[in-house]
Amino acid sequence: MMVKKGHVDVHKVHYEPPGGDAGGIEVLSLDQLRQRMQNQTSTGQAQRLDFHQLLTVEHGMLRHMVDFTDYTATPGAWLWVRPGQVQQFRDLTTGSGWLVLFQPGVMDPATSDQARLDDPFGRVQWDLAGDDVTSMEEALHHLVHEYTATGPLGASLRSRILTHLLAVVMLRLTHQAAPVGSPAFVQNETFLRFRSAVEERFARTRHVSDYARMLGYSPRTLTRATTSAAGMGAKEFIDRRVVLEARRLLVHGGDPVNRVATRLGFDDASNFVKYFTERAGVTPSAFRHQFRGG
Repeated sequence: MMVKKGHVDVHKVHYEPPGGDAGGIEVLSLDQLRQRMQNQTSTGQAQRLDFHQLLTVEHGMLRHMVDFTDYTATPGAWLWVRPGQVQQFRDLTTGSGWLVLFQPGVMDPATSDQARLDDPFGRVQWDLAGDDVTSMEEALHHLVHEYTATGPLGASLRSRILTHLLAVVMLRLTHQAAPVGSPAFVQNETFLRFRSAVEERFARTRHVSDYARMLGYSPRTLTRATTSAAGMGAKEFIDRRVVLEARRLLVHGGDPVNRVATRLGFDDASNFVKYFTERAGVTPSAFRHQFRGG
């Protein structure tokens, strides 16, 4: 189940295993989520998750905010919210479907890599069509069925079954059917190492040269690899990650702007304000006011 704690504007949502050991995986319908949230004063408020959340719509339509972008999901659509992202349910009465929640580390490293679980700029929405819709429906319904049917089994066996079926769902979602002759999606090793380093150190350094020196590449090599894999240069990739985290911190807690600046590695708050404003098009204080006012 989901447990809400913390700030009145953005709730920190921690994962708490449901009754019975499902190995860090939970499956519930949107109807069940509505019932769970009926008596909670935080219903409709923004949340910051520490687990993965897949949402799919079978009937009707849902609007959902993820990291300050609004998405509209209709039948056949899937939304993936990753740990650390900010989300907000707009109106849960306008559609029906399913949620799949799972903790980081549930899947083995090879599957996690193939499904790109650690991508901080990973795709949020998939609007499926044709055979992809059928394949995902079958994979999801198998997981839904086994989530209930494996209840009487031992925890270890149940966890292995559900983890296997979750892997099928994630791999089918992230590797949809492509026309014959379409190029396969490949993320090069250089970019993967750079992405991991940025995720670990973006609050310490924003300089491409620092990452190049640490990883043993030239700045030009990192830029080429990042442009090929992410469609942007290495410096822009770093800056986008810093600005994204700044947005999350600004709306998640009550820290003043200078404290947010310190947490992101800025020695001077005025430098942070200038940096954020140039890249976000609005000052940190104005962004916080716009989100909370909205």
